[in-house]
Amino acid sequence: MQKRLEGKVALITGASRGIGRELALAFAREGADIVVAAKSTESTERLPGSIHTVAKEIEALGRKALPVSCNVREEEEIQNTVSKAYETFGHIDILVNNAGALWWEPVLNTPSKRFDLIMDVNARGAFLCAQAVLPGMIRQDWGHIINMSPPIDLRVLPGRVAYFISKFGMTMLSLGLPGELQGKNVAVNSLWPVTIIESQASINWGLGDKSTWRKASIMADAALAVVTKEPKFRTGKALLDEDVLREEGVTDFSKYACVPGTDPAKIRFKE
Repeated sequence: MQKRLEGKVALITGASRGIGRELALAFAREGADIVVAAKSTESTERLPGSIHTVAKEIEALGRKALPVSCNVREEEEIQNTVSKAYETFGHIDILVNNAGALWWEPVLNTPSKRFDLIMDVNARGAFLCAQAVLPGMIRQDWGHIINMSPPIDLRVLPGRVAYFISKFGMTMLSLGLPGELQGKNVAVNSLWPVTIIESQASINWGLGDKSTWRKASIMADAALAVVTKEPKFRTGKALLDEDVLREEGVTDFSKYACVPGTDPAKIRFKE
């Protein structure tokens, strides 16, 4: 039986660990070849995993992997990544803007360098990556772009203004770009979890513990549900992982809990 992403090529930023790695492996299991784009070329104790370790895991699944060192703050590195992908595979069918910088701090605790970092990685990086892959997707009349960003809910802003300026910027890309792609078979959507996901960011920031987290596999399953459908099926949406999976008939989310038997709470912010 043909796999759902057979013949497709996915470029995933921030793919050296966490959600990005999980997406890369899930897409590979469904037949896709993967451009593993991330800054990490070596694994460290604080940041385990690299583009090369993930590439080996993909190849062990029988798929091709192209590890590329890519800092999405640098436009030249984005262009280089896309060029190498075309040289190696000839096309890019899926882009996941997963690379992200986290900063949950108030305005007074946000230095300008930190503000510039999260804006560059989150909003600007996603914008430039989308801009780089779009011409090819339009030519082939098929493409999916997923931005890892939340539905716009202004209640989340206090205490995290800078972060959500950058993340809502990504969502604006998902909401606005489809209007520029009318008549094209290219979809642009956002995807966001309803709980904290186990990742190096949640670990390093101390955002709860394993009993309050879900596995990254829930995001991979939700992303698969999006990119395995014809792009014209759904575009211009800010999606939540649970909602996407419910549409696929999933009613039991217990398998995604990091600690079996727990029911991780939904993300809540002060209003």
